Amino acid sequence: MPLQLAYAADLPQSANSVFILSADTKELSADLTDLPEAARQYVHEQLASEAKLITVNHFTHQHYFVVAAKKATPDLVAEELRKTGYQLHALLKATKVQELYIRDLTTAGTAALPLAEGIYLTAYQFEGYKTDAKSKAPARLARLILTGAGVSAEQVQELEGLLQGVYLTRDLVNAPLNKLNATQFAERMAAAGDEAGFHTEILDMMHIETLRMGGLLAVNLGSPEPPTFTIMEWKPENARNVKPYVLVGKGVVFDTGGLSLKPTPNSMDLMKCDMAGGAAVAGVLYALAKNQVPVHVIGLVPATDNRPGGNAFVPGDVITMYSGLTVEVLNTDAEGRLLLADALAFARKYEPEMVVDIATLTGAAARAIGKEGIVAMGTADEERLHQLKQAGHRVHERIVEFPLWDEYADHIKSDIADIANLGKTDAGAISAGKFLERFIEGYPWVHLDIAGPAFLTAPDNYRGKGGTGTTVRLLYDFLKAQVQGVIMVS
Repeated sequence: MPLQLAYAADLPQSANSVFILSADTKELSADLTDLPEAARQYVHEQLASEAKLITVNHFTHQHYFVVAAKKATPDLVAEELRKTGYQLHALLKATKVQELYIRDLTTAGTAALPLAEGIYLTAYQFEGYKTDAKSKAPARLARLILTGAGVSAEQVQELEGLLQGVYLTRDLVNAPLNKLNATQFAERMAAAGDEAGFHTEILDMMHIETLRMGGLLAVNLGSPEPPTFTIMEWKPENARNVKPYVLVGKGVVFDTGGLSLKPTPNSMDLMKCDMAGGAAVAGVLYALAKNQVPVHVIGLVPATDNRPGGNAFVPGDVITMYSGLTVEVLNTDAEGRLLLADALAFARKYEPEMVVDIATLTGAAARAIGKEGIVAMGTADEERLHQLKQAGHRVHERIVEFPLWDEYADHIKSDIADIANLGKTDAGAISAGKFLERFIEGYPWVHLDIAGPAFLTAPDNYRGKGGTGTTVRLLYDFLKAQVQGVIMVS
């Protein structure tokens, strides 16, 4: 069972509890009635020595004291609390705490939710496929209860719904190909829709061929498994937007590189994560539906694996895309943009308010900014990009904008087709974005390249190891702010 979040008006005595203190706290609040004088003095001494995480062991229960950090912005204070949640989780695990109360004693009263968020995301474990009882996970934290006047039951419930969407995305990204081919991926997204309340339609091979989605079909040629094109829709009756927001996610469930075979190790062996963009779209829809956010959103996920078998497409092929444009294939490992291009052209039928695509698209993006950020580019106006960046700061999934200057169109010129699927040696992330731009018509668009942060080979605080679920919290925050009509600026 995943970790549960709950709300309680009061904090019971002798409960495992964490108290969050303001950065300038010198004395403990008098309402900590079950703290003996000796323990209170110990905490005072630790505060005087500027300790940030203090533990008091009462043997029957534990008390923890977290000191909120002084940072330049509230967003950075919240991020530091998430990281403290990661550190605190290690202590909870060591002492086998299964239920923890969180009480915010800070002046601002905004610390409980980010601390709980950090603990919750750290507590994620991919259940996997272990059968040996010795290898199964031991008893772990099962319940977090937030208390006090500074937080409401509705806020706690919303946070849980959002983080369940992150968990869903992580589970999908961490699943191997033999447990999650394109059909199984689509079925998992449909099951998530049934659970959360959004509608799902799965287009099979026949539908995809009828639509003439040449990019998706070309990439699928080498696979023994058929492709899918999943359409998810969350359209509540009280949706505040007239035109839908459309999210497009790359769904390459495994990428060998095709005939332009990737080297292994350190390249191909991690490619089960190449559908992280599609998984994120499912996670966002799940969170929006679970929390009944009044926004109309459509998710599009074209899915296949990319293999060198059978009648695989080859460098030099020319394919006709759903939009009618022709593409010269210079490298079969530049396949994600082919799937996305068909989906982006398909998105036009919805007359969208805005389209955002999410993809582990280029190693160039990862090399440029590492796992610390997300590369963005697009045709959306400065105000929308600013709003998206602000959402990135609030959830600490920060965005770095790359240009799409006209000169970059030269990078994808072809002698025999409208465009080529590969650019020059330089500016690889941008030439991929420039390729996608050719399929955009009639709507604002932003491309998010998540190749750096989507999958981590070593633990990175609350983001963990493996699939991180990146962009779920970002896009949830952004879309919620859009329909509220209020953009919270730090």
